[in-house]
This record gives sequence, structure tokens and C-alpha cells, in this order.
Amino acid sequence: MNLGIGEVCTQTGLSADTLRYYERIGLLGRIARNGGGQRRYGAQDVARLQFIQRAQTMDFSLHEIGQLLALRDQGGDVRADVRTLTESKLSAIGQRIEALTRLRDELSELVRRCHASAGDCPIIARMENSQEGDHELHGCC
Repeated sequence: MNLGIGEVCTQTGLSADTLRYYERIGLLGRIARNGGGQRRYGAQDVARLQFIQRAQTMDFSLHEIGQLLALRDQGGDVRADVRTLTESKLSAIGQRIEALTRLRDELSELVRRCHASAGDCPIIARMENSQEGDHELHGCC
């Protein structure tokens, strides 16, 4: 496989800028160039890009993906290190889910209050009030 940057973009759905950025920050090694200086990607480069994309869909940051790639490249038994990184990601996702659940509940309550009121908008009032807790919001949009 000896693909130009346009072909890799088509194959992966990534932009040329993204491919160059990944090379610049070290997620990809230095990409081979032809005599004219154009990047030429091999099968291993494309496989690495696909690994990066899959890791991103699992919500790993580029920094974390760099760590995963380093472990992948290291070889040997890296399961404990990968598991630790993944457990940390899982914990962060759990915290985000809890925060999103609280936000969903708050917004649902504000919509309920909006439907039940006839004056000022409780949604706007909540946004204007920076303190936490249950506030006497009345009126509606």
C-alpha cells in the first residue's frame, strides 16, 4: 500500500489537516515522502489511524491515545497499564453521566415549572440565579 494523503482522507474520513496534525504531535510517526516530498502512507499508517479513530469513539483524548499507542508499540504484556488507563476513563465517564443526569433532571423540572406558570420565565430566572438549590421560580416563557 502506497497511498497519497487524499486517498487516506477518503479511506478514513479524516482531513488532510488532521493527518498532518497527528504526525506533528507524534500520534503518527514521520510519514514517508516520495521524490516530490508528498506523503505516502502505508498499511501500518492506515491501521494506526483506524486505531486512533476507534479510541476516539471510546472517548479517549489524544493524549490518552498517545499513551495507548505507546503501550501498543511497546508490546509485551501491557494489559495492566491499559486496564488502569481504561478504568480511569470509565470512572470519568461515570462522573459525566451523573452530572448529565442531574442536568437532565434540573431541565425537566424547569420545563415542568414553565408549563405550570403564567408570569416570568423560570428557565431564564434559573439561569440568572447562580446559586444552587431549589428557588422559587414562577412565571413562564
